[in-house]
Amino acid sequence: MPFDANAYGPDVAAILSESHRMPLVRGGPASPALREQIRQAKLPESARAGLLLHAGFWDEAHEIAQAIENPDGSYWHAIVHRQEPDAGNAGYWFRLVGSHPIFPALARGAAVIEPALGDRWDPFRFVDYCEKGAQQPGSDLERRAVEIQQIEWELLFDYCFNSATPG
Repeated sequence: MPFDANAYGPDVAAILSESHRMPLVRGGPASPALREQIRQAKLPESARAGLLLHAGFWDEAHEIAQAIENPDGSYWHAIVHRQEPDAGNAGYWFRLVGSHPIFPALARGAAVIEPALGDRWDPFRFVDYCEKGAQQPGSDLERRAVEIQQIEWELLFDYCFNSATPG
């Protein structure tokens, strides 16, 4: 089922319409007005961390993710460090995630784009894949890594939005 930003309400849809696809490496933040929209939105803190990360507010996403002491917070925290890029730190947080419920769907989505990633999701392998893609700007490898990262973001955001309590 394709990702539909409208399924999360008009606030989230508006925020996502104003932010671009996440880069593999930490990019610059969007407008301060978008930051305020994310802060005001009624949604679980784990989903807020994902929106902040998607919109380029890396420091705020990091702060919120670090304060969420469960696998969802650790997952966002791992993505933040993957984008830093700090593969070792990302790996530490992915070890805390363990086997996340989105992994099977993520593996299926990733296999369509990059069969070499295998039929089981391996976040550590994807950290390496993203590092290689980031070293080749404009390449097919970078494009595939960004596409898979988007699937990952969509699945994790949906999971956090629908399974956590609003913050």
